[in-house]
Amino acid sequence: MDMAELERRLTRIEDIEAIKQLKAHYCDICDDDHNPAKITTLFVEDGIWEAGGFGKAQGHEGIRQLFQGFQKMISFSQHMVVNPLIEVNGNTAKGTWYFLGPFTFRKNNEAKWQAVKYEDDYVKVNGEWKYKHLRAHIRMAAAPNESWANKEG
Repeated sequence: MDMAELERRLTRIEDIEAIKQLKAHYCDICDDDHNPAKITTLFVEDGIWEAGGFGKAQGHEGIRQLFQGFQKMISFSQHMVVNPLIEVNGNTAKGTWYFLGPFTFRKNNEAKWQAVKYEDDYVKVNGEWKYKHLRAHIRMAAAPNESWANKEG
């Protein structure tokens, strides 16, 4: 293996690790009361956040407002993501993740478990990975004392 190939492989590994850190920061911000000021730092200026049942927003201001709404809706969340599949292509990448986590919704103090499949598009800007488009596909939502069978998101 020549040095150029070794450098390409190392860059790919570093990019994948940076994207994993980006997702970890995303989860941390969500679990920090869906912090609207911090969440926009993870997205490019025209970035998109969307999830069926929760809405869609584009751009920093739209995403900030959406997360302000989440603060009013959700009193607790614990984001746990697993099984990352990340494909890097230069300064762009795609990622798929699976999420399982508990939520407490303010209305009626309702507890739910949710399972989500994330499909993300990333872009590297000035050496830093950011979200271009985050899609959260809700696969299941159920109260802790209910079966999730036949309870798709």
